[in-house]
Amino acid sequence: MRTSNLKNVGGHATYKDRCVLNKIELRKKEGCVRMLTTKPRGTNDLLPQELEKWHYVENIMREVATLYGYQEIRTPIFEHTELFQRGVGETTDIVEKEMYTFLDRGKRSLTLRPEATASTVRAFLENKLYADPLPVKLYYLGPMFRYDRPQAGRYRQFHQFGVEVFGSQSPSLDAEVIAMAMDIYERLGLHDLVVELNSVGCPQCRRAHKKVLQDYLQAKLADLCPTCQGRFEKNPLRILDCKNGRCQNLVAEAPKLEQMLCEECRRHFQLVQDYLQELQVPYTLNSCLVRGLDYYTKTAFEIVAQGIGAQSSIGGGGRYDRLIEECGGPSLPGIGYAMGIERILLTLEEQGIEFPLQTKGQIFIATLGEKAQKKGAKLAQELRKAGLMVERDYLERSLKAQLKAANRLQVSITVILGEEELAQGEAVVRDMQAGGQKEIPLQELVSYLVKKFRGGKQDE
Repeated sequence: MRTSNLKNVGGHATYKDRCVLNKIELRKKEGCVRMLTTKPRGTNDLLPQELEKWHYVENIMREVATLYGYQEIRTPIFEHTELFQRGVGETTDIVEKEMYTFLDRGKRSLTLRPEATASTVRAFLENKLYADPLPVKLYYLGPMFRYDRPQAGRYRQFHQFGVEVFGSQSPSLDAEVIAMAMDIYERLGLHDLVVELNSVGCPQCRRAHKKVLQDYLQAKLADLCPTCQGRFEKNPLRILDCKNGRCQNLVAEAPKLEQMLCEECRRHFQLVQDYLQELQVPYTLNSCLVRGLDYYTKTAFEIVAQGIGAQSSIGGGGRYDRLIEECGGPSLPGIGYAMGIERILLTLEEQGIEFPLQTKGQIFIATLGEKAQKKGAKLAQELRKAGLMVERDYLERSLKAQLKAANRLQVSITVILGEEELAQGEAVVRDMQAGGQKEIPLQELVSYLVKKFRGGKQDE
């Protein structure tokens, strides 16, 4: 009902109309409150308990990256839109359907990064990292953004860990990059993983393949899904990777790119397989694997977790020997991969893999009385400076309530300070696991607790 159409009597709304107005205002207010208290669709709040798992996964990723000689890079969350149009490819689903693009106040088109390879290439060029000894090995970890249909393991804001290597064409590097990704998964405890491998060739191979593929698909064009029909002229190779069951049946007998590889690409692909066998990384060939980004050349791969449902791909990547040049830089090859952290956490859960338990806190200081509170605050600061994790009471609760709080925090030790303990110049140290307790002189308390948590005997 339009408010402009409300009846007026003597210049005033009737009682009925005022009720309608009140309902409209109430709905507006409720909608505003919902917007203020509800996260946007396809995003997640990462709460402290959940972040313990994230930190565990991220720490393993960083450790492995360091072992393989990679250094971290951090790029802006938004970039000029043209970077992704050129770098990712204008015919990709990402650019055509999924990017969050907006105009800033200077009327410049900017895009929240949907992936990090193009951003890393831009940073590599802008900061002239190509002048450093090659190859340059970088890793990143952070949020990406795609307007996608939210479902388990797929969100509109998601997080990726990835690596990029610039400056080497060696097929041994391709194999090492794949082995590194598998190393991370294995250290996390994941199992039943399959490396799917293919070669998407070079522009020369793809030109020859494009013609024979279009010839094959011409008679089937009307039966393809609308998305594949749109790809027919510009990028028919992507049709092979369509997830539509009807399209998959129609292209089952289509000419494969592997049949059109030039001698150089064929030799490179064979050597990648030889090195994977040398590194004892099992793989399976998938001639329909082309990945969803236009910049790939030669090696393309995905890592799939079997038996976890539709969202089974937990990482992938490939070689992109022309991307740096396409973005305005020197003619340098590159290779990399990315893995979604949300997808990894989902797979860990599906496979029933437990995370190592972490102690919530080491020490809780329970105090009774104003003097004890001041002493407890000072003691907590001294212990923290000594490298120990300490929590204390801030609500002036009873001793019973403070001990309950210490139990909820799963601390190892509770230090009890009251007026009586202060008068005697000591504190009660209670072992929350074993249940025993002892009195320790205040002047010895810090050194006693430091020794206890750093390899000293638990009960001297």
